[in-house]
Amino acid sequence: MNGNVKKTLVAAWCLAASAAALAAFPEKPIKVVIGFPAGGPLDQHARLLSDKLQAVLGQPVLIDYKPGAGGSVGADAVAKSPADGYTLMLANTGVAVINGALYSKLPYNTLRDFTPIARTAMQPLALLVTPKLPVNNLQEFVRYAKARPGQINYGSAGNGGISHLVPEMFKTATGLYMVHIPYRGSAPAFTDLMGGQVQFMAESIPQAANYHKQGKVRALAVTSAARNPALPDIPTVIESGIKGFEVVGFYGFLAPAGTPKDVIAKLSDAFRQVLGNPEVRERMTSQGADPAFLGTEDFARFLAAETPRWEKAVKASGARMD
Repeated sequence: MNGNVKKTLVAAWCLAASAAALAAFPEKPIKVVIGFPAGGPLDQHARLLSDKLQAVLGQPVLIDYKPGAGGSVGADAVAKSPADGYTLMLANTGVAVINGALYSKLPYNTLRDFTPIARTAMQPLALLVTPKLPVNNLQEFVRYAKARPGQINYGSAGNGGISHLVPEMFKTATGLYMVHIPYRGSAPAFTDLMGGQVQFMAESIPQAANYHKQGKVRALAVTSAARNPALPDIPTVIESGIKGFEVVGFYGFLAPAGTPKDVIAKLSDAFRQVLGNPEVRERMTSQGADPAFLGTEDFARFLAAETPRWEKAVKASGARMD
């Protein structure tokens, strides 16, 4: 047997072995790590997708909680896991693109240590005020706040989170001077917003829509490019006259860097199928997240574009977590 024939046979065998391995994947349960406690928005999202994903992949999808340091503990654990497709991370905006600017000694780098699989959802926020303010729309609020520099406080769920950084972006876009009041979570911040101790807040749509409909807070605008079904009568920030202001959080799945491309492709296609399910899309929307699938390459480009944007917002806010 000459050398060329031998090389051809070896190449054919390798292709066949690779195809067989891909056909077999997954051969055991897949673990999805979340860097936050059970019961939160990421947990809801994971649970919504896991059953349908199990049906597509033919193996159980287990959720593993590793809370700590704004999701960094879980992310670090996944980054150091075997790159075989059996340990994945469900990340939000903070874990994927904010923490790198917030923590000076972060043990992982999203763009270096992970391979994107799929973006699964976008999560717009609503800009809210206490009903005690004499304003009914975003333009009125901007005029009111500009006339009272430093007298308007805004609450957030904590330093460096999206509910902190979106108002900072809003301040930059409008030239407002507002004072940040960080809380330990969104619940106490909402309590003070309703009571008027803080006057402004940015929060995810489900909770915002619930309190708005009860008349406990007043929604002025949503941060997405289009209006949200949960608040159909509330305009976008762009509609309200602030050009180009579109700031939306996201959820997505990533695997350790070095995970085989064919495994990533199979996982990405599984998420595509799940997100095409009308029941999943309807339930996701009811949870305040917009189904927004991106495959591995598009998700990678998205992360590369979002990272410097959020780094700029963190720098402008002065937030640090070390």
